[in-house]
Amino acid sequence: MRRRLLVSTLAVAVAAVLLLGVPLAFVINRLQVSEASQQVRRDATTLARDLQGRVNANLQPNAEQVGSSLPDRYVIIKQYSAGRVAVGRRPPVGDTITAQAVTRDFSVTVEADDSTLDARQTRALLLISALALLAVGVAVALAILQARRLTRPLEELARAADRLGSGDGRPLGHRYGIPELDQVAEGLDGSAQRITDLLSAGRDFAADASHQLRTPLTALSMRLEEMVASAQHPDVVREEGAAALAQTERLAEVVGQLLGRVARRPVGGAPVLASVDDVVAQQVIEWDPAFRRLSRKLEVVGEKGLQAYVTPGSAAQVIATLLDNALVHGAGVVTIRTSHTPRSVVVEVRDEGKGVPQDLVPRIFERSVSGRPGGTGLGLALARSVAAADGGQVVLVRPRPAVFAVFLPHGNGGPSDKPVVSGPT
Repeated sequence: MRRRLLVSTLAVAVAAVLLLGVPLAFVINRLQVSEASQQVRRDATTLARDLQGRVNANLQPNAEQVGSSLPDRYVIIKQYSAGRVAVGRRPPVGDTITAQAVTRDFSVTVEADDSTLDARQTRALLLISALALLAVGVAVALAILQARRLTRPLEELARAADRLGSGDGRPLGHRYGIPELDQVAEGLDGSAQRITDLLSAGRDFAADASHQLRTPLTALSMRLEEMVASAQHPDVVREEGAAALAQTERLAEVVGQLLGRVARRPVGGAPVLASVDDVVAQQVIEWDPAFRRLSRKLEVVGEKGLQAYVTPGSAAQVIATLLDNALVHGAGVVTIRTSHTPRSVVVEVRDEGKGVPQDLVPRIFERSVSGRPGGTGLGLALARSVAAADGGQVVLVRPRPAVFAVFLPHGNGGPSDKPVVSGPT
């Protein structure tokens, strides 16, 4: 491309020089010829008037003396009453410029050698040629600078587009002071940002999916282990099988919700009035074996008969995340406490562990923030986003020992209550 720009610029410069230089050379040549001819005519007229003035003053015309006043001219003076006088060296035939002036008593003819005119014309042509070459050189230099100014941004834009096509979402970040190229750069940066957002959304979805599926799969695995351990007790097997089936249905709901997030539409339906006691009881059934296996206890206290507007499966998923968090990070007895405020139903999950480290309290609901090495840091962030989709809220009521609360709305609007620190039960 750089070569094409140079060639095209050079062609334009040469064409412009030719279109201007050729007519200019012709005009200068004609002007010099005209000026030389006028000068010879002025010389002839001056001599004729001088001679006629002498005669009119009754003086001797002295034609030879007057003619010798033009040493570089060949002068022929004819006095009608005295004859003809020639002064000077006659130029070669064909290389002369001739002019004649006539008065009452004289006829003066002046001839000049035009070789000096040829020399002036040659110098003028050389000057025009030098200026033309200078103009072409300046045009080439400017073309090189312009080619560098244009080709370097285009090469960078091409590389950025190639990176973008391969999935590298790094923005270009350069502007070149050329509106058209800056517009292309802004378009590429915008596309890079959108691609980065899409890739980030894909990674977040994969992480969210793996985390959200892990909880029901863990509970389902525990139920299946209970079934295997109780194979000789049909009643226990049926009970555990029913619980495993419930876990499977919940797992299907989670998958549906995840697919709904990808499609950016809620597939779980609108929030409906559900029994908080049933949701809590379901989670106790699912998580009690895991706590018993670690010789820990799971208790439920507080008000009964509470109802809240939630999307099916969402409240269960949030409470399951808080129970999983208490199982992994907490210690001792885990208590689920239900209560209500004028606008919300509150479900608290507390344990007797060391609680949330002080440096993590302001960031505990951020993604990738975990209280233990190797943790994903996704659970609480997902729980808060799932609750917010139903107009609810997940808050940290007390960091030590940890008390997390889920505020579920009585109606379709979100809660406006501020969480109140709860005392021990």
